[in-house]
Amino acid sequence: MRGRFLARIREDGETLVVKCGFDERDFRMGADPEVFFTTDHYRGYPSVLIRLANIRVKDLRDVIEVGWRLAAPKKLLAEYDDRTQK
Repeated sequence: MRGRFLARIREDGETLVVKCGFDERDFRMGADPEVFFTTDHYRGYPSVLIRLANIRVKDLRDVIEVGWRLAAPKKLLAEYDDRTQK
């Protein structure tokens, strides 16, 4: 996954940016706007901003996995799916 952006903590130390695709971003923001949001800077990017103080661990895990699946090479993704479906 070299050179592929997945996530980063913003300068405020309280917000995580995750590349997850436009559909996932829009779904998350609609479902829980207290946790998921965007700014003008990120509006044109397939990323969602996350208020870390407000997110449940399961939701964080889910959105990071969605982002990872978008960035992961097909071979690695297939290996992961094989291991987790056993």
